Amino acid sequence: MLLFHPERYHGHGRKPPFFEGWYFKLVDAAAQHRYAIIPGIFLSNDPTRHHAFIQVLDGLTGQATYHRYPANQFWAAADHFAVRVGQSYFSAEKIILNIDDDQRTLRGEISLHGTTPWPVRWHSLGIMGPFGWIPNMECNHGVVSLDHALAGELVLDGRRMDFTGGRGYIEKDWGASFPAGYVWMQSNHFATTGTSFVGSIAVIPWLRWAFPGFIIGLWHKGTLHRFATYTGARTTHLHITDERVEWEVATRRETLAITAHRAQGGLLLGPTRENMSDRVGETMLATLELRLTTADGRLLLSTTGHHAGLEVHGDTARLGLG
Repeated sequence: MLLFHPERYHGHGRKPPFFEGWYFKLVDAAAQHRYAIIPGIFLSNDPTRHHAFIQVLDGLTGQATYHRYPANQFWAAADHFAVRVGQSYFSAEKIILNIDDDQRTLRGEISLHGTTPWPVRWHSLGIMGPFGWIPNMECNHGVVSLDHALAGELVLDGRRMDFTGGRGYIEKDWGASFPAGYVWMQSNHFATTGTSFVGSIAVIPWLRWAFPGFIIGLWHKGTLHRFATYTGARTTHLHITDERVEWEVATRRETLAITAHRAQGGLLLGPTRENMSDRVGETMLATLELRLTTADGRLLLSTTGHHAGLEVHGDTARLGLG
């Protein structure tokens, strides 16, 4: 059943507007090369706007390129996670890049080892939890791997980059459009190898109204600490400035305080219902400070994540708490 496989392509038989994209984060062992590679498909109510794409973000310089392909150059398996865009291939085991156009040349193969998917159960469909059962949500989210090792190399415009010994992360989105306002943050570069954090709070349309919903996962020493609207967690503090995002969430058992330090980034394209035209600023130079405590104040974890992805986009005033 497709619902139990958020990593797979969900667009077979779907009518537009529809988009689906996978986010592959690649950071080499010395953090000298940081890239986000985003393959996907966009289907519009206007068939002339149908197309596949690969976005490439250089996380150090902020340079972003959008490589557009005819929609018929997109292929996805129906029974497992495997996607092709043009001559490039993507799965949970490897990515093979073969991009050659007037913007850049990018070729090579990276294998992914020890992938850590967000657990999927019948009552909790990955990071979406029970909301994964709700049809036709504006935007669905999936975490394909919280953390894994990399091996292999890429050649960008003649420059060779070795990613062997580096770390990676994979997530994805699919639906009709990105939310009207949201904050997203992610890092899997903490003092303890294998620790990973991802969190997002967004304006969620629901029937005739909308509410700020959030999902957070902190994977540490084999335990996934989940904080989400559907778990009964609540946001107790959210403050966004040009310099940082301060966010605190709590359950009856634990409190997680997050401070994300913003940094310069690049502009990616995000989906609206009409086109891939929403300019989304993303950095891979942010820093995340995490502090996890029990309800009675006992410290469980205090750590800092580096090379973090961070997006603050749209009408964030609707996220609440000022």
